[in-house]
Amino acid sequence: MSHIRQIHDVQTSMGRLEMADRDSVHLLENELQARIDSIFSHLERLEMLASKEPPNRRQNAKLRVDQLKYDVQHLQTGLRNFQHRRYAREAQEREREELMARTFTTNDADTSIPIDETLQFNSSLHNAHRGMDELLGSGSSILDGLRDQRGTLKGTHKKMLDVANMLGLSNTVMRLIEKRAFQDKFIMIGGMLVTCVVMFLAVKYLS
Repeated sequence: MSHIRQIHDVQTSMGRLEMADRDSVHLLENELQARIDSIFSHLERLEMLASKEPPNRRQNAKLRVDQLKYDVQHLQTGLRNFQHRRYAREAQEREREELMARTFTTNDADTSIPIDETLQFNSSLHNAHRGMDELLGSGSSILDGLRDQRGTLKGTHKKMLDVANMLGLSNTVMRLIEKRAFQDKFIMIGGMLVTCVVMFLAVKYLS
């Protein structure tokens, strides 16, 4: 039987793959693969013989062998594509059967675990936001208190100056009073800055 006839027979047999059932398709695939391997083996020997032809016939002989090898490679590719499609189809059928056979209950661990993790994450996030709100509220209250103290210090300083003027205190006493008021002002400003830094760091790391 010539190689062309063998290739034609393999092509005809591959047309039966789509109609074969699940039990016989494996046998047909193995048979076709064996025949393709046999044709390849014969063509390799034929290629060696073609290389030994006289120069005036060698080129034509090599072209014929190359054409036959191309046809066989095309058959091999077709068989592999069919096998890949069959593997994918069988995998989908198995997954569908497993899904249909599986029963779900209200206490199914596979579904409860992701839900529990999501609820826990949402609860933690809510607690973090609530803690940030409380911290910001506390910081705002502290700043309001510092502003009130600043106003109180200003009023006290003014009253002390008025009293000192009324009592005719000396310049030394006046300077001491002004120095103490100046120090209290820096202490208040430092406290405000520290509070702002603490609030900034808390918002940065909690968010």
